[in-house]
Amino acid sequence: MEQFNKVIETLAQGNKPSSADGVTVYESSFEQKDGTNLVMVKSGTDKYLLAAGESDLFSELNGESVGTGKVCALSHENRLVLNKYFDYTVPQAFGTKIATMGLGDRLGVASPGHIETTRNRKVKPILAQQSIRELTLLNRTMTDILDAASFAVFQEGYKDGYGADADHIKLEKDIAYAIELGFSFLTLDCSEQIRNDIEGASSEDIQKEYAGLPVDRKEYFNSHYLNKTFDVQGLEIKFDEDSLVKNVLVYGEAIDFMEHVYNEHVAKADKAIDFEISIDETETVTAPEAHFFVAEELRRRGVTVQSLAPRFCGEFQKGIDYIGDLEQFEKELHEHAEIAKYFGYKLSIHSGSDKFSVFPIIGKYTEGLLHIKTAGTNWLEAVRVIAVENPDLYRRMHVYAEDHFEETLQYYHVTPDLDSVAPLDDTSDADLPKYMDHDAARQLFHVTYGILLTAKDDSGKDLFRTEFFETLLNNEDTYRNGLVKHIGRHLDLLGL
Repeated sequence: MEQFNKVIETLAQGNKPSSADGVTVYESSFEQKDGTNLVMVKSGTDKYLLAAGESDLFSELNGESVGTGKVCALSHENRLVLNKYFDYTVPQAFGTKIATMGLGDRLGVASPGHIETTRNRKVKPILAQQSIRELTLLNRTMTDILDAASFAVFQEGYKDGYGADADHIKLEKDIAYAIELGFSFLTLDCSEQIRNDIEGASSEDIQKEYAGLPVDRKEYFNSHYLNKTFDVQGLEIKFDEDSLVKNVLVYGEAIDFMEHVYNEHVAKADKAIDFEISIDETETVTAPEAHFFVAEELRRRGVTVQSLAPRFCGEFQKGIDYIGDLEQFEKELHEHAEIAKYFGYKLSIHSGSDKFSVFPIIGKYTEGLLHIKTAGTNWLEAVRVIAVENPDLYRRMHVYAEDHFEETLQYYHVTPDLDSVAPLDDTSDADLPKYMDHDAARQLFHVTYGILLTAKDDSGKDLFRTEFFETLLNNEDTYRNGLVKHIGRHLDLLGL
């Protein structure tokens, strides 16, 4: 702790300290509050809060006394103290008037780069964004991702607002927990309530099942939709008997669930929540009338949403560009964008990482008012740093990923041609970063992140994790610059 003495002395004098003697000072984090001076620093690969002064803030920070100050770990308890005294470190909702970008930080170290990328652009960052699936694969918690985002905001001195998304959440207990923790954005995944079996059922079976619904439920839907035409921003939406019956059976239970979650959790929250509906995790493309049907039912039931994610035509596979007919995508994206505008919420694009060919189309028809989710592409930029700075580690990770790729297919739908990946033994160290420019290699790493970062040897020692983070944290600027370039390309093409 002796290395921090000089910094603490400077803080005690009320001055902003500078990096010296093996201690990196994040000067943008310097804060003065109620007689306490505070700054974030790094020594080796570990980060700390240093504080000096006399106030409740100083007293409440948990740390080791050094000279006239304290050295405080970036703990959950200390994050809560920052949240109490510095409002800008608390996640917030943004509503429907500005674009938002989900920047899922699987590693807990990407947010500084994300902040720099989105600063002074027409978009707000949702820094904390992880699904239960991703948290489970990485042995992380909802609290972990909130802590990491909050500390990153403090480190960067970023005071323009950020959000936290409990992403693709399905269970009520998880919804309640996320809101209690302070998440400002809730993505409700309705895939377990959406009927995927209806699409392949016979007309006779569909009609029979609909006939078996309660009379009042059928009358409710028939009276509003049957043989009706709706003018949606010039787009004509019609419901004949077949289309109405199918939509009721496919989405009816899911809509009931959306209404329940909104009334029992979102509307009763003690702070604003951006509520997103996800109907994209299905086996069939969301037709315009299906999108309208879901949105109209939410409107009729008094459910307010800030964004909705349909399933688009083509494939939005992880980590690579869009696969599909661009003309058809443009037609359908235009229709979905008009429906979203009609109801007053943002269109949401899931698995939005690296979909460069369709970004200009998305930006054009949403007019820059959208929500887009990214996540794994930030991990891939970290892998690129490893390939540049620690080729031996990259090689070991690559081999392990290939050996364990099949295990990941229970979690992700990807179809990489692994035979097209250049043999590792024939690739020089200088060319290793090029793997992150190859679709199949990108997907190989994209889906094996959990396996790689939790792999252990026979003695229980991490195979890659410790060395991975040491390399990344010793090359923070390289990682930051890679994120600024890569995520910046997304925003440029979206017109943000």
